[in-house]
Amino acid sequence: MKNNSHAACTTVLVGKGATLDGSTMIARNGDSYEVLVPKKVVVHEHQVLEKEENYVSPNNRFTITLPKERFRYTAIPDREDRYVTFEDAGINERNVGMSATESIYGNPRVLGYDPLVENGIAEDCMVTVVLPYIHSAREGVLRLGEIVETYGAAESNGVLFSDKDEVWYMEIVTGHLWAAQRIPDDCYAVVANQSAIQEIDPYEKEHFLMAPQLVDFIEKHHLNTGSDTINFRNVFGRQNVFDRHYNTPRVWYGQKYLNPDSEQDPQSNELPFLRKAGRKIGVDDIAYILDSHYQETVYDPLGSGSEAERTLFRAISLNRTQDSHILQIRPNVPDAFAGIQWISLAGTFSPYVPFYTNITSVPESYAVTPLKLSLSSAYWLYKTIPVIVEPHYHAFLKQVQDYKEQLFSSYLGTLEATDEQAGKLDEQEITKFLTKVTGENAGQALEATRKLLQDLTMQAMSLSKLTFNMDKNL
Repeated sequence: MKNNSHAACTTVLVGKGATLDGSTMIARNGDSYEVLVPKKVVVHEHQVLEKEENYVSPNNRFTITLPKERFRYTAIPDREDRYVTFEDAGINERNVGMSATESIYGNPRVLGYDPLVENGIAEDCMVTVVLPYIHSAREGVLRLGEIVETYGAAESNGVLFSDKDEVWYMEIVTGHLWAAQRIPDDCYAVVANQSAIQEIDPYEKEHFLMAPQLVDFIEKHHLNTGSDTINFRNVFGRQNVFDRHYNTPRVWYGQKYLNPDSEQDPQSNELPFLRKAGRKIGVDDIAYILDSHYQETVYDPLGSGSEAERTLFRAISLNRTQDSHILQIRPNVPDAFAGIQWISLAGTFSPYVPFYTNITSVPESYAVTPLKLSLSSAYWLYKTIPVIVEPHYHAFLKQVQDYKEQLFSSYLGTLEATDEQAGKLDEQEITKFLTKVTGENAGQALEATRKLLQDLTMQAMSLSKLTFNMDKNL
């Protein structure tokens, strides 16, 4: 079952050998079925409690006992008065990244034999009960897998994990079954609300992890689809007409951008899970994919294709995108400042702001999000830009691109200078310094966004259709 409004995301994962600087990167758009689901940014401090504590999900009453020690971690939860939930993604103090979740769907055949569990673990709390307790990406897969096996899963989901060396993609497909694949260092993957993992090898533990009963389950219920190997996507996934309009075109466009010479059908069920890009991949490449809406194709909803073409496929970035994040673990700096969480609130027209994750607090504009519009709130400020831009997209496109590119260029310079200075500080000074710089990064984006909003609003006033050219003397 899907018992929430957070179920329509797009994921990008990149191995360290495929990136410009050797970083591992995992990224995702946090979309919802609603246009407005206010988000905020938090950092939870390192805690050692006196005793283990019971966690109860406010959404479906999933219950688990959590360890006493909790690592510091960042997260992007819903703005909610009563509790912290749907924490989306973050990086903990051991430089382990996690993003949850990419909603997927098991097929009726496998769900018939292992149904979802009503009060099993769901996406609303996966980050909360896993990320503070893991030392590596692989350990994250195993901890979440054990939870699914023990308590059951309320939903079918894809989950992303990373550390400085490895990137893992995990799929929970039925009430108690899951599998995960390590993304090869020289590869990337794009996932869009479908089971994506293809051939799995149960005996190759370096690159595959899975529920212990998975192979027996497939054999017992005669689920293999006709070959000696196990194609996880074909056995457990769903491929129907809705997927070919809603899901596969997003994978196609991401692969088209990174492999422009590759000719593929956007509605194909056979798009590969893993690809080697035609070039090294940067943060800005991932941002382009996550911000995209089929630009330079006839399928762009804001483009010049026919009405049928422009509405044929679901775009990657939508007005329902509440946040987008790129979790970058860098290899060429000390662990104290290796983790960067690039955060974009509200989708296509918003900049990605780099948050160091070794911090004690986040700026108030990101930490406090009212339930109703307020231009002092980062979420609401970014949400306002599309209201002005979309009706005049072609008139304002260059201005918006320039604003985003200028901020990104500035941040690259800031990160380089910050790394150099942080390397001269002791541990306590580093955290304080990174907290200050992160606040300045956020402030820079907000100042630029307020100016952009001011300029665009004033320009839009002259673009009204309620106008008429007259003799200047009248």
